[in-house]
Amino acid sequence: VSEVEENYTRLLGELKSSNPDATEEQLGDLFRITHQCRLPVMPEPLVRAYEKAGTVWRGTGAISGYEAAPPKEGARRMPSALTMRGEHDFISEWSLGRWGDVLNTPFVRRRTMEGCGHHPLLEDGATYGEIIESYVSEYD
Repeated sequence: VSEVEENYTRLLGELKSSNPDATEEQLGDLFRITHQCRLPVMPEPLVRAYEKAGTVWRGTGAISGYEAAPPKEGARRMPSALTMRGEHDFISEWSLGRWGDVLNTPFVRRRTMEGCGHHPLLEDGATYGEIIESYVSEYD
């Protein structure tokens, strides 16, 4: 969680530097279009999902201090995993790569979708589907 918060702060700082006269609302919109969902208009399902998000489990404050850790020695090995992010995602490549240490499997595939933010399924559903299909077909 702290890595995501640090990355968010860095990315927002870059937007502020590039847009010194932008209001907080404008910066929020710039962050959304740059790192969250790069479509000109946020898809309705995503808008509804954010509108229906609760208050207790919303934001990083709900899980502050959480850090994923590798399982204890001797823990049962997990199956193969696929991790994905968008090229402009606020989740960094480094953060995504750390899941390989936590998932307790030597078979972690990482994919970064070009041109996408945090919601590549909605931004480029066809490519997202191809990646999922390719991954699943390895085990079919």
